[in-house]
Amino acid sequence: MTIVDKPAAGSAAPLRRLYFVRFAFALVWATLLFLTSKSQVGPIGVVLVVGYPLFDVAAAIVDARSSRAAGLYVNIALSLLAGIGIAVASASGVPAVLRVWGAWAVLAGLVQLLVAVGRRRMGGQWPMILSGGISVLAGANFIVSAAAPNPSLATVAGYAVLGGIFFLVSALRLGRTASGLGTKDSGSADVRPQ
Repeated sequence: MTIVDKPAAGSAAPLRRLYFVRFAFALVWATLLFLTSKSQVGPIGVVLVVGYPLFDVAAAIVDARSSRAAGLYVNIALSLLAGIGIAVASASGVPAVLRVWGAWAVLAGLVQLLVAVGRRRMGGQWPMILSGGISVLAGANFIVSAAAPNPSLATVAGYAVLGGIFFLVSALRLGRTASGLGTKDSGSADVRPQ
């Protein structure tokens, strides 16, 4: 089995709802992290930075149940390991958290990119393709910035907001597919460029 499976035609509507939830979660989460981020990882910061990958696990499980994309199972494992790694790294401070977060962003970005490419025919996936690519670059930046003087978790909050915006744009574009406007009379997905 490849890492990317063809999505079922009926998975656009649940995927759209999930993307709206992910957008809202990212905004709330980023706001809370930004308000509590300092040069040290306090108890609230630990809960937030560990909670984000765990939320990603839950979202990927919901997505996998409706779409059966094999890459999502890889994402579940990566996000679970990231949550554990970030929990351990938080005892060492912000640089360690940024290194683990960065590694997770790189790997999860690659998976997101592959899953989104596999879902192209569904429509609304160009934002997810871009998001996956940007996640890889941002992850590398987090790893590098961990060595900078006074690294901050505020950069991670910005990353979450950008990711949330990509989920929102993709959800809006999927609205056309979910309502049937993105399908042809034969029931096949509209493959026009997004």
